[in-house]
Amino acid sequence: MVLECKDIVKRYGQKEALRGVSLELEGGKIIGLLGPNGSGKTTLIKIINGLLMKNSGSITVCGYPIGTESAKHISYLPERTYLNLDMRVKECIHMFKDFYMDFDEEKAYQLMKQLNINPDDKMKQLSKGTKEKVQLVLVMSRNTDLYILDEPIAGVDPAARDLILQLIVSNLNPNAALLICTHLIHDIESILDDVVFINDGRILLHRNADDLRAEFNGSINDAFREAFRCF
Repeated sequence: MVLECKDIVKRYGQKEALRGVSLELEGGKIIGLLGPNGSGKTTLIKIINGLLMKNSGSITVCGYPIGTESAKHISYLPERTYLNLDMRVKECIHMFKDFYMDFDEEKAYQLMKQLNINPDDKMKQLSKGTKEKVQLVLVMSRNTDLYILDEPIAGVDPAARDLILQLIVSNLNPNAALLICTHLIHDIESILDDVVFINDGRILLHRNADDLRAEFNGSINDAFREAFRCF
């Protein structure tokens, strides 16, 4: 099992952001983590990445508790741009190469070329969507076990979203788990193997994507609307 979360609780003062979340992710699957704003998606992701402390429960990534060793097995794309905007794209590539032993520099340059991104351009010269593409390329150019993408195509032009998703799928380590957190369900549902619905800090369901479509006799987006209609 790539990821195991057991009874995770996270409180902010008197508010419980996560209420006993348990989740297991297997390798070789693309999983959508779907829920409305404030449902607990980002809190859970940050705890898995060691950016927030949980109040109780346990988490392991490839058998390691959250810490230095677990971080080696996670490639994380946050929702907001975190790269130094004064750096050139090629400098960002070199930084990742120096920082991550599993980073594939050749793959990064190939993906940049496919997306028509000039490695000599400075980050601050790029559009918001192109900055997101650069970050995505860097994350997907690592050869690791768990990829976590928080809103990976939110700022990307709709016409380019299919290409981005194709690049994600075609460059994914086949034994890895990929967790995508997004509100653009319609755009990503074609690549999902499993679906996790979360609301009010609780997991509502974790199902095979095809089984969920069959149960609701429609798309995952239809299932999402139906499941959250009462909230």
